[in-house]
Amino acid sequence: MINGFGARKHALAFIFVTVLLDMIAFGIIIPVMPNLIEDVTGLPIARAATQGAVLTMVYAGMQFLCAPIVGAMSDRFGRRAVLMVSMAGLSVDFLIMALAPSFWVLLLGRIMGGAFGATFSTAFAVIADVSPPEKRSANFGLIGAAFGLGFIIGPAIGGFLGELGPRAPFFAASILAAMNFIYGMIVLSETLAQENRRAFNWRRANPVGALYHVAQNKTVIWLMLASFLVMLGHSVYPAIWSYFAQLKFNWSSGDVGLSLMVVGILAALVQGGLTRKVIPLLGEWKVLVLGLCVVIIAYLAYGFVPEGWMVYPIIVFASISGMAQPAMQGIMSNATPANAQGELQGAMGSMQSLSFFFGPLIYSHVFEMFSDKSSAHYQPGMPFVFAAGFTALALVIAYYGYHVRLKRTHERLS
Repeated sequence: MINGFGARKHALAFIFVTVLLDMIAFGIIIPVMPNLIEDVTGLPIARAATQGAVLTMVYAGMQFLCAPIVGAMSDRFGRRAVLMVSMAGLSVDFLIMALAPSFWVLLLGRIMGGAFGATFSTAFAVIADVSPPEKRSANFGLIGAAFGLGFIIGPAIGGFLGELGPRAPFFAASILAAMNFIYGMIVLSETLAQENRRAFNWRRANPVGALYHVAQNKTVIWLMLASFLVMLGHSVYPAIWSYFAQLKFNWSSGDVGLSLMVVGILAALVQGGLTRKVIPLLGEWKVLVLGLCVVIIAYLAYGFVPEGWMVYPIIVFASISGMAQPAMQGIMSNATPANAQGELQGAMGSMQSLSFFFGPLIYSHVFEMFSDKSSAHYQPGMPFVFAAGFTALALVIAYYGYHVRLKRTHERLS
């Protein structure tokens, strides 16, 4: 086992690689999922898209239910055991989907994927374990960087392997997860000290129970609500980006893919590099405010941008906002005891899943309402205006949680 600084270094490296491979494995199947559904059901592509929506909702639902359970289990049994079981489970899950003879087996695969993939909470908890309070926000940015890189690499590999058949990317994803399992068994030491562990309790290890106990910390619960609204705003991208770009600018699927690649590259650069420099310089609260103000302006710019080429300068400007979420998570983590980091991150995972469950429902409805070119109310960018509104409300709530509630807490203790 590796101790001290070496253990921290290997833990951070493993978490970065884990999230990167998770996102590659997730993204690698995106280009071929419609074809696989069509292959196992025999349905035309339009009906296959409907079945795909069912798989997405099941995956998000399982993430919502399982994130606090996984987080609580990591507080009881340690981070390493939970991550290793998850990696092994994901490898089996992708293999099942690769061999699926029917839609119901695909559904089983998505149920398993949602459960075993609910490990972002444990990944954040590992970072909290091995990082001093002043470096947590910067290190949380590593997950955002890995997410961005995986978002670039995964679909590209999936599109290439998809030429070999719709099942090939699933076999590749299974191999990637197995390789990460082996890597973790070799390099990852346990990061949660025995004295910081606590008993597993089903009343806390569920979305409602986890949120109830996290809510006892009034600063954290207000910031968690703000984080939910930030993520609800962010979910406008997967919900309507491609439809918006094709309708308003007549972009091809290649144009949409290029824009998403630029988003991923910039996300990796900002969260993996800039975040680690700026947060120690300005402090978490100032970076949080800066990031939220930037993204509000960017959403409004997307909403009313008249020409397609103007989207790229907005993407560059909006990338600065990637520092906001690590800063917010750093504030919440530093306000939470060491033996409750898994519970906190599990509750955060459930809130994030909820935002990506409800976001598409909201934005697709708004997009439909404002996308009739013959209507006087034609404004396909209106979902971005709604996203700006959610984020502005998040800024107000974050201010209340950080300044008002935290000030009252300090006054009671003094």
